[in-house]
Amino acid sequence: MVAEVEAMYAETRRETGLAAMSPAVRAAMGKVERHRLISREQQGSAYANRPLPIGSGQTISQPSIHARYLELLQLKGQERVLEIGTGSGYQTVLLSHLVAQVFTIERIAALYTMARDAIARAGAKNVSMLLGDGTVGWREYAPYDAILVSAGGPSIPQPLVEQLAEGGRLLVPVGPMEEQTLKLVTRRGTDIETRDVAPVRFVPLYGTHGWEQQ
Repeated sequence: MVAEVEAMYAETRRETGLAAMSPAVRAAMGKVERHRLISREQQGSAYANRPLPIGSGQTISQPSIHARYLELLQLKGQERVLEIGTGSGYQTVLLSHLVAQVFTIERIAALYTMARDAIARAGAKNVSMLLGDGTVGWREYAPYDAILVSAGGPSIPQPLVEQLAEGGRLLVPVGPMEEQTLKLVTRRGTDIETRDVAPVRFVPLYGTHGWEQQ
C-alpha cells in the first residue's frame, strides 16, 4: 500500500515542489492501518488512492493527499500540531507518529465519537480531542508549530493564524465550495507569508470563520 501511495504521490510532486516522500512519512503510512479507521462498508476500498465517504456528509481524503499535507508541513518530530477536522481519525493517527503532541477538533458529534474510539484502538497516546468549531482554533494550547485544515473555507481563518508559533506553518484550502487553492501560511515574526500550493477540492469548512451552516 505504501509503495502504491508513494507512486501516486510522485505524480503530484512537480506541482507542489516537493521531493520524494520522506522516510518519516513513509514509515508512518506503513504503520497506520487505514481500514481500521473507516466503516466496514468501505474497507474493501481502504487502500485505493481516492476519497471515501465516512458519514455525516464528510469524506476521508485519498492517501496521497495526506502524504502531501504531511510533507508540506516539514515535521521534525518535536512539534505541537493542531488539526482542524478530525474526520475518521486517520490523519490524526498518522500525525501521532510524526510529532510530539496532536490537538484535533471535530465539529460533528457522530464523527467525533467514531474518531475518538478509532484513535484509542490505534493506540495513539499523544492526541487530545475537542468537539467544537475548528475555525476558532484551540487557544488553550496555542501556539502551535503546525496547523492543518481538512476542509475548504472562503478565507484563511484569522484565529488560526494568530495561534501559530514563530516559524509555524498553516495549511488551509481556500476558495469557493466547488474548488479551492491549498495555501501554505508561515509566521515570520510579525510577518505572515502565504504561498499558493495547488488546486484542491475539499468538503466545506463550516464555522464562525468559515462558511455559514445552512
